[in-house]
Amino acid sequence: MVVALLGVCGLSGYFMLADERQGGGAGGPGGNPQAVAARDISSRTVDPAPLTLRELFPAEQIVINQNEPAYQLLKTDASEDCRSAVTGEISSLLVQLGCSQVVRGTLRSPTGAFVVTGGIFNLIDAAAADRAHEKIKPLVDGGRGRFQGMVAGRGTEAITRTTAQVGWHSRGHFLVYCVIARVNGQPIEAADKDAQKVLSDVIELHLRGVVLDKRATAGKQAS
Repeated sequence: MVVALLGVCGLSGYFMLADERQGGGAGGPGGNPQAVAARDISSRTVDPAPLTLRELFPAEQIVINQNEPAYQLLKTDASEDCRSAVTGEISSLLVQLGCSQVVRGTLRSPTGAFVVTGGIFNLIDAAAADRAHEKIKPLVDGGRGRFQGMVAGRGTEAITRTTAQVGWHSRGHFLVYCVIARVNGQPIEAADKDAQKVLSDVIELHLRGVVLDKRATAGKQAS
């Protein structure tokens, strides 16, 4: 999986993940895709159960790699108003695409150097999620909207500043995103491998991987 820093626009920038629309194999990293039955997550019609906080953040520590320290969960939020997690024209776009909820959490990276807000928007179908994935880039480029970080107490204020970077991707009828910032408020450089790893951990391995892999596996949804 490749993570690319595509650009910096004005005072804010964004990361965008390489296009791997299928995500990881069913069952999560290291799982056997032949051992479980797949289920359709292409629309809310066939996948009507709402997202839950427990589904995205089942514990106060989020383990990405058993051989590495965990991410610390600081705060969570679930809302039926998708506009609560975005600004500008992205708000209108998500409403138009049938967004019914956003579930998000703010975490501290294992090293403590980064604060991250990551979450999932629940859209009407895969076509809507793919459209959001494509249409958000020019809005971010033009300063016409952005994803909002969620402050989770003292020391996490940097997540709301313009030096924060954002990334997003789609899978099924969901749009996955994260906002990442240095705790000290300093800009994230394009070649910052630590920041790229955090982004990959949260979006690709945890949210698109573990969480949505369970959604796409028969009988594995958290309640």
